[in-house]
Amino acid sequence: MSTLLSLLDAFDDRPEARNLRELTYRGLGDAVVDVGCGGGRAVGELTARGANAIGIDSNPTMIEAAIERWPAGEFRIGDATALPLPDGSVTGYRADKVLHALTEPEQAVAEARRVLAGNGRAVLVGQDWDTIVIDSDDPELTRTLVHARADTLPNPRIARRYRNLLLDNGFVDVSVEVHTTVFTDETCLPMLANIAGEGDWFDAQARRARNDRLFVALPIFLVSGTRAK
Repeated sequence: MSTLLSLLDAFDDRPEARNLRELTYRGLGDAVVDVGCGGGRAVGELTARGANAIGIDSNPTMIEAAIERWPAGEFRIGDATALPLPDGSVTGYRADKVLHALTEPEQAVAEARRVLAGNGRAVLVGQDWDTIVIDSDDPELTRTLVHARADTLPNPRIARRYRNLLLDNGFVDVSVEVHTTVFTDETCLPMLANIAGEGDWFDAQARRARNDRLFVALPIFLVSGTRAK
């Protein structure tokens, strides 16, 4: 779990990731649930701004880490497809890098609609795991590695369905944004190791990083909508 937290921290500490989080906070109101809260950063930041923010994660270790890191926040163990919240109890729903890990993402979005009050805002954020762009001397192998890593996930391509998921669950005014994070240094090597493991391909990418020749681009989809009354 420390490895996962380290990967999340490395990404979330980047300026473009901080800017993207700011965009996800728009219009969430004063009662927010952050589903799949991980280490709790978003809950901590929202709480510091005066929101009543609740972080929910199915992993007890993540919840323990979140409580330790952000003691002012509220955190609960729970399932994204069966949230421990009453109907219409929040004004904002946020799920960042979550739905790809679920076997039933459709149910998670149905839960978003259930717990949101009328005119509440849902925000879905995540990557399409097939669309990681990596410069490499062996593009065929790179494509194979990226797709093989994607196929280990329950729903690696769910981000391209975010808009339709919201529309299918009665959300209106649905908007789509794409924000691309570009890596050109060693900070993304843990992510590349997660994709490929150790070996010649990873060693070549590490050399690129040392020689200022690394290029990795990660498109992040931000899709939001309003729950119709």
